[in-house]
Amino acid sequence: MVQRALRDAADAPGYPLTAGTPALREAAAGWAARSRGAVGLDPEAVLPTIGSKELVAWLPTLLGLGPGDVVVIPEVAYPTYDVGARLAGARAVAVPPGGWPTEEQLRGPDGAPGRVRLVWLNSPSNPTGAVAGVEQLRSAVERARAEGAVVASDECYAELAWDVEEVPSVLDPRVCGTGKGSHDGLLLVTSLSKRSNLAGYRGGAVLGDPRLVAQLLAVRKHAGMIVPAPVQAAVAAAFSDDEHVAVQRERYRARRSVLRAALEGAGLRVEHSEAGLYLWTRAAGAAGTASGSGWELLDRLADLGILVAPGDFYGPSASAHIRVALTASDERVSAAAARLAALAG
Repeated sequence: MVQRALRDAADAPGYPLTAGTPALREAAAGWAARSRGAVGLDPEAVLPTIGSKELVAWLPTLLGLGPGDVVVIPEVAYPTYDVGARLAGARAVAVPPGGWPTEEQLRGPDGAPGRVRLVWLNSPSNPTGAVAGVEQLRSAVERARAEGAVVASDECYAELAWDVEEVPSVLDPRVCGTGKGSHDGLLLVTSLSKRSNLAGYRGGAVLGDPRLVAQLLAVRKHAGMIVPAPVQAAVAAAFSDDEHVAVQRERYRARRSVLRAALEGAGLRVEHSEAGLYLWTRAAGAAGTASGSGWELLDRLADLGILVAPGDFYGPSASAHIRVALTASDERVSAAAARLAALAG
């Protein structure tokens, strides 16, 4: 279905619309209502992105942040949130779930107080797979609004839930409120790389506050940040269909079951991992990892031909963990599970 849409739109010699085709915007708004509880979202408040990573990296710059501004990011997080702040000349401050920067954290190197301009939320989390509930999200939104900061919620893994009944969105009325202005200051970031297994297409979107979306569009159209027309057609098709997402989810569920059982059988403890594409695994307990070091376990697994990510890649407080991905083929996942038996002694 998605490939057919891409082929049918292949004859596209002209420049595409930075704002996205009406079909794409309407499909994304429909998806947001069905999947994320974002009722009443105007299709004009949708902007296609070239995947989600470029938006994460450039959002502080696109919003006009600079020196003296603070970007609040999760304590354990995808590194691009921090990189994006640096690219803008702003400063990232990491906080634990539900936290807010202290006065000391807000002070810059010169001692001057920084102003919080942007707050990144990420639920389900990459890498931990932890899911924020309605209360936690609402509290973050209320605090950010009180400070006049934009909230950007990275929800790329939201449709891959395993151990929770729901993954609330920042645009859910229980979080953001109802009526006119309920989406003010809020942006939802999503990607087709995970839900639709379309990483090679580089398709995603940012949705939410119409004023902020218009601001992003005004800059992006001058910077050439345009999703190719055939990809826009494919993105519209993917957002319009939920069946392929369900198929993909069951494929990941099966891989997760195999890998989790193998990790736990090797004496490792999987923590959080309630949703998403990763198993957040503590190093302590496995044979050959007496120190509890994520790097020591990583080396041991590499010797077995199993590649994982070190926890401290996502923050210094995560040095005792590794991130195990579910994205390898079924055959490779089964092979990795068999090799993990060697860790059990």
